[in-house]
Amino acid sequence: MKAFPPDKVTLERIFEWARDRIENGPDPRNGAQTNAVLQDRMSGSITTKGLSGTEAFALFTDVIAPSTRPFNHPTSLAFVAAAPTPASFGMDIALSAAEIFAGNWDGGSGAIHAENQALAWLANLAGWSDKAGGVFVSGGTMGNLSALHAARVSYRSEHDNPALGLQILCSDEAHSSIEAVAKVMDATIVKVPTDSNGVMSASAARQVLESSDAVFVIVANAGATNCGAIDDLPGLAALAQEKNIWLHVDGAYGLAAMASPHTRTAFNGIEKADSFIVDPHKWLFAPYDSCALVYRDAAKGAQAHGQKGAYLDTLDKSEWNPSDYALHLTRRARGLPLWFSLVSYGTDAYATAIDQTVSVANAIAEGIKAQDGLELVLGPQLTVILFKTTRLSPTEVDDWAEKQRRSGALLCLPTTWRDQKVLRICVVNPQTDAEYVLGVLKTLA
Repeated sequence: MKAFPPDKVTLERIFEWARDRIENGPDPRNGAQTNAVLQDRMSGSITTKGLSGTEAFALFTDVIAPSTRPFNHPTSLAFVAAAPTPASFGMDIALSAAEIFAGNWDGGSGAIHAENQALAWLANLAGWSDKAGGVFVSGGTMGNLSALHAARVSYRSEHDNPALGLQILCSDEAHSSIEAVAKVMDATIVKVPTDSNGVMSASAARQVLESSDAVFVIVANAGATNCGAIDDLPGLAALAQEKNIWLHVDGAYGLAAMASPHTRTAFNGIEKADSFIVDPHKWLFAPYDSCALVYRDAAKGAQAHGQKGAYLDTLDKSEWNPSDYALHLTRRARGLPLWFSLVSYGTDAYATAIDQTVSVANAIAEGIKAQDGLELVLGPQLTVILFKTTRLSPTEVDDWAEKQRRSGALLCLPTTWRDQKVLRICVVNPQTDAEYVLGVLKTLA
């Protein structure tokens, strides 16, 4: 008797549900439930004998899925949401069924080769040579951590007496993951004040840098999460080269816009950076979770991350082993959904989709400027818009945002900008309708 007998009926229901979700999308009214509610509805679900497959899947469809926020819905404009293509969704299902070990070439050569094609496309957009390479990791935090560890190893190999207490230089609009990475690395953050648009200039960075002799890396924003700012990449690249330190570009959200010729010039200077990250699950239309970490010289990534062990001695070191390029060993081929989508639709489709989202963001911003009771505060920078109401109190703004979220009308939440509460929109879904969004925003008046 098999311990885990196959259940064809349940598998068919799972595939049918997945197909319907991909074709028709999620319900925007779905959202978080309290733990008490979930405990009540799911109590006793794990038993010694197990439930039937039908009952177990009903818990997923009737309880779990409705209690999760549908970030890939076109009205999900808070945070940096997601908008996976049908092809990338489909490949993610196939990838799970294939159960590919993609930590080394021996386990997943075909999948790794495909992932490397997607990474090469990104590296080429940045103007890098075939010496570039990297790996797909789980998200921006892991990508930033792995890149900054490589920067630290490089710094210590090139400086005779590297300081023990090293510092990371970044803007005051740097992502929270940089703070988290600094704690893990036991490094210190040195923040550079930004201008009125949230941009870190090279001159401001120089002023801070010259008061320290322990900075081993400059972290530049290429689409800051809160405001969409792109730092002075050409100036920062020149400064990093002058000081012989690493330049890492955190483009988890914004670097996707390199895919369009119309927005690529905004990132001039990245060709001289040492590493960058960009999350396909943000603005490159892939499902969670995926971050592309790319080094201009991939050998420096391997120098920092290659693991050694008797159980690894049989690996073919002449081939590409993804475990050598980030802080991990076991991994799934999480870059395959992006690769499959690129192959299916072509890179021109990506450029078109990026352009569409930029156009939608511009239309929303123009509509906000024209609407009584609303004031455009900043943007759009890439596709991030900050705005405020002139008629509601901060508490009323919170109540409005919660009402729209609960009804499924719009996920548009407050943030803080220059010590004032504002509302924030970030468009990454080509299906977002500007007229619809502006119609909901009219209720703020």
